[in-house]
Amino acid sequence: MSANLLYSLAGFGVGTLVGLTGVGGGSLMTPILVLVFNFHPASAVGTDLLYACITKSVGSFVHNWKRSVDWSIVGWLALGSLPAAIVALGLLAAAGPPSADIVDPIKVTLGVMLLLTGVALLAKNRILSWSRSHGDDRNPVTTRNLTVLLGAVVGAAVSITSVGAGAIGATALLVLYPRKPIARIVGSDVAHAVPLTFVAGIGHWWLGTVDFALLGALLVGSVPGIALGSMLASHVRESILRPILASILIIVAINLIA
Repeated sequence: MSANLLYSLAGFGVGTLVGLTGVGGGSLMTPILVLVFNFHPASAVGTDLLYACITKSVGSFVHNWKRSVDWSIVGWLALGSLPAAIVALGLLAAAGPPSADIVDPIKVTLGVMLLLTGVALLAKNRILSWSRSHGDDRNPVTTRNLTVLLGAVVGAAVSITSVGAGAIGATALLVLYPRKPIARIVGSDVAHAVPLTFVAGIGHWWLGTVDFALLGALLVGSVPGIALGSMLASHVRESILRPILASILIIVAINLIA
């Protein structure tokens, strides 16, 4: 079986899970590329960022069409994330060409982000319940500033690991905006991921850490996978899928950190 076919099959599997669960492909695709296909972590991150940009552009279009995007939230997030992404890319550039010296730090950071994503998935309902009973008295200026800060943290994390704009960002937004409908939180998070992954992806392209042949193979599989997962989503219980996915992410995280 050719390598490209295997990559497309991986893209199909990840795309299906994204369609079923809504969790971003970064938390799934990057560790697969690193642990299963033995890609250099920097190349896996760079390729996955442009992969995420293309796939989430479609999701953003759909959310905007459904009027489930709060563009003010997107703007405040981007105000923090885009400069932070540029700074993170500058630090990667200063570290020089991808080498063994930066493999371990990237892998450990990726593992930490996956661990946080798994925990966020497991605690989603409790966090949602808590957020709806707190935070109503928060000063709007404070909420705005915290949103910008969240954007900066997510921007740096995504640029280094390609993980963070999905479950972690959405979970934090639930805490900051407890009365916003979940659909608008998810839609705003997806819309914000598009410019962030574009800037970070272009930065990795400039650094030479994007494999375009791999990118094409992943997209060939993921597009039908996302379509299939989206169609099956209403027939599969999220309460079953979420803990399974979270457990997988936590196990993978431990393997990366250890």
